Amino acid sequence: CRSNKSPWVCLTCSSVHCGRYVNGHAKKHYEDAQIPLTNHKKSEKQDKAQHTVCMDCSSYSTYCYRCDDFVVNDTKLGLVQKVREHLQNLENSAFTADRHRKRKLLENSSLNSKLLKVNGSTTTICATGLRNLGNTCFMNAILQSLSNIEQFCCYFKELPAVELRNGKTAGRRTYHTRSQGDNNVSLVEEFRKTLCALWQGSQTAFSPESLFYVVWKIMPNFRGYQQQDAHEFMRYLLDHLHLELQGGFNGVSRSAILQENSTLPASNKCCINGASTVVTAIFGGILQNEVNCLICGTESRKFDPFLDLSLDIPSQFRSKRSKNQENGPVCSLRDCLRSFTDLEELDETELYMCHKCKKKQKSTKKFWIQKLPKVLCLHLKRFHWTAYLRNKVDTYVEFPLRGLDMKCYLLEPENSGPENCLYDLAAVVVHHGSGVGSGHYTAYATHEGRWFHFNDSTVTLTDEETVVKAKAYILFYVERQAKAGSDKL
Repeated sequence: CRSNKSPWVCLTCSSVHCGRYVNGHAKKHYEDAQIPLTNHKKSEKQDKAQHTVCMDCSSYSTYCYRCDDFVVNDTKLGLVQKVREHLQNLENSAFTADRHRKRKLLENSSLNSKLLKVNGSTTTICATGLRNLGNTCFMNAILQSLSNIEQFCCYFKELPAVELRNGKTAGRRTYHTRSQGDNNVSLVEEFRKTLCALWQGSQTAFSPESLFYVVWKIMPNFRGYQQQDAHEFMRYLLDHLHLELQGGFNGVSRSAILQENSTLPASNKCCINGASTVVTAIFGGILQNEVNCLICGTESRKFDPFLDLSLDIPSQFRSKRSKNQENGPVCSLRDCLRSFTDLEELDETELYMCHKCKKKQKSTKKFWIQKLPKVLCLHLKRFHWTAYLRNKVDTYVEFPLRGLDMKCYLLEPENSGPENCLYDLAAVVVHHGSGVGSGHYTAYATHEGRWFHFNDSTVTLTDEETVVKAKAYILFYVERQAKAGSDKL
């Protein structure tokens, strides 16, 4: 079928076919090998030659069709490990040769022309993709976005490595399965390793298999190979990183490292569920929730920490339209922010318990931002329930690449300098398709002044015009540090 995605090699006859997540020719090879054995009694010798075990040439995982599961067992002579090492040597030599070839081609090229045509797509040398392990595009899009938020990414890459194994297996790569009972796992460590593998230019794609295994272990909601919600995964990931950084691992307090080494001033640290960590220092902000009783006028205020803001797309913009269609006004990010912060009268199902009236009364609600984060993460609510279905709002939402001004949403704007309220876009996660349980996730992110499109293993250079046309699902804005032009939202 000429597919170059997820090749699987049969460990009996060494033939290579596309894997179970492509056209399934590896499985057909296994099924065809069973036919000669169905008409007579199988001998032990014949039973061993049934071509039931394959290896994924990308992640080096071993899969048994008879057991319908990944396995970690090896032969007494360690033959499976020898195959892995052989494939790894082939891959490394291919990457080395390809890297030398690219460098030779690009020696005399300018910064903007440092590109190479691969399978008809324009790719860059330094960018590294993430292999899809079976509907893991939701994870890949979030990881690529976070890897391009410099302060956040650099903190993890500079952490000391945690040795999770010792003895003969120290330093060796391990191959995990769902049934493995190892509880000695660290999300921070595997997240660090994944970030270190990106942008080093040593390979075109990295397999985040070890990180995915840890995700399965500590986040049961994401077990299996079905499509998941990227925003939900991001929140679980940040929450668990925050918890693990507070508690430390193997006796090492990560939060202590943050206090000693972080260049972030204490005023920028927002505590959510315990001590401050790099997660709350970068993404943490504070909302003021203001509720007013319409009967007696009593005002109630509550401060809520947040790591991201989930914004509704106003109902008047929810009919399907693209940016180039002129059948109505285009929804902007400002419309979504205004809808989030505007005064709202609560309906009958959300009556406020007034402490002065001593009963539930009609009331109004308004949000103010009491403290802005270093990185402002905005989630557009594209999925909503109608009857028994969860539909997608496919409306295009216009968003700025530079100069998002958040001053008008602040509780006390006079206490903030002009630059502290301006944000520039760092990354965008896009959902392609119609449903939350289907479709595909990709991400756009800026790195050293250039925009890239991350589509699992494939990374391509793109331009600002393409980015602004994307139907954003999650937007990552970074606080502007230096004075710039007056290009505002």
